[in-house]
Amino acid sequence: MARFYIENFGCRATQADGAALERQFLDRGLERAGAVADAEIVVLNTCTVTEGADKDARASIRRVQRVNPSCRILVTGCYAQRAPQELAELPGVTWVVGNSHKHEAAEIATASPAGFVPIERLSGGQVKTERTAEVLVGDIFAHTELLAAPVFEAANERTRPNLKVQDGCDNRCSFCVIPYVRGQSRSLPMERVTAEVRTLVEAGYREVVISGINLGRWGTDFRAAHHSPLAICENPRQVQCLRLVDLIREILERTALEKLRVSSVEPMDWSDELIELMAMSQRIAKHAHVPLQSGSDSVLRRMHRKYRPWHYREKVMKIRKAMPTAAMGADVMVGFPGETEAEFEETRRMIEELPFTYLHVFTYSARPGTPAAEHGAQVPVAAARERNRVLRELASNKKTQFMGSLLGTSVEAITLQSGRAEFTEALTENYLKIKILGRHPANRWMSVEVEGVEGEFLVGRREMERAPVDAMAVIA
Repeated sequence: MARFYIENFGCRATQADGAALERQFLDRGLERAGAVADAEIVVLNTCTVTEGADKDARASIRRVQRVNPSCRILVTGCYAQRAPQELAELPGVTWVVGNSHKHEAAEIATASPAGFVPIERLSGGQVKTERTAEVLVGDIFAHTELLAAPVFEAANERTRPNLKVQDGCDNRCSFCVIPYVRGQSRSLPMERVTAEVRTLVEAGYREVVISGINLGRWGTDFRAAHHSPLAICENPRQVQCLRLVDLIREILERTALEKLRVSSVEPMDWSDELIELMAMSQRIAKHAHVPLQSGSDSVLRRMHRKYRPWHYREKVMKIRKAMPTAAMGADVMVGFPGETEAEFEETRRMIEELPFTYLHVFTYSARPGTPAAEHGAQVPVAAARERNRVLRELASNKKTQFMGSLLGTSVEAITLQSGRAEFTEALTENYLKIKILGRHPANRWMSVEVEGVEGEFLVGRREMERAPVDAMAVIA
């Protein structure tokens, strides 16, 4: 039996695609290999959001060639969609399959010997005949497939699966290549989502994370009366579209899931209805990730973002008022072309003033074909790195303050791995790592009394196992 190995790069959406690719190969009778060296087929599921991501993919191709020179390499994902010929020219690559044809990857890899793909199977794709590597890439904007399979993040035991329910993006941020490699926004039908969640619940999982490239746009390609992508909501004012809040309600009503976590949602998609539902339901994790990118109005305009700093501030403060102890995160970009010291200071000041508990800070990376890459005023590398350092330090301080504010309180946490003798590692509902004293099984929700902070971890004990009160100390 042939064996395959999949290596994923990049975001949660890519990880989810990797899980779906694994299903494809297993369904075709192949066996999962434990390491690159043991596989006949190695799939590299790439990212292209930064220049560094491209470099990582190329380095991995060279490493696979060195470790297992006889294997066949299939390169897929966002890099494959953006620059297929570039990848096809690398030694050792057998196939390059864009996102447009990723749903056929296992069929392509197993259809013919020696890496040959018959021309009649290419479905309009482009084929490279002068080299060994075959290229299959089509028009991503005509692509309607959405690969969906749960991703399990824990290394040793399966907990907190991540389910991609949306893919693609209809926004055109000037720095972002994603719409050009993932296509238009499209949603996993509501029935498919609830079926996947029910399957996970029946398998014993207690938390599920729903995610997407632009999760807040889930359902905008469906009419409320039909959960089919053929019924497109071209004018939401005239046709009632399904929304993310509808999907969340459906999951809560039609599954027995203990806890649902919602991943990143763009600022303009945080409706009052969504905020209220998340605040009121005990079955939704108190965690809001709201991408910011910049706190400068002029930079946001050059980025082609659809909100202004005051809009963003209003949304974040509404969320904080509704959920006082929620995790509040954001993505922030530094070094965007033309960003001045004054514009950066606007961002720094806004972050300082808002109740963030963590940040993902990125340094701008020019992507070929995007408007921002053509901008003449690129920020010097040293200046961009310093701005990155400043924001990371600020984020670290805010996280430390947030952790300290929880001392003496009770938090809900899910155990990630079976504990060692001293403690069990877990993740709180509001997205903090915590060490729970004692040994506890993985994948269990429990109430924990926070007793201390150790570096990046809270420390506490399960409430029913609190240390007995010292009567003499109380009297004293």
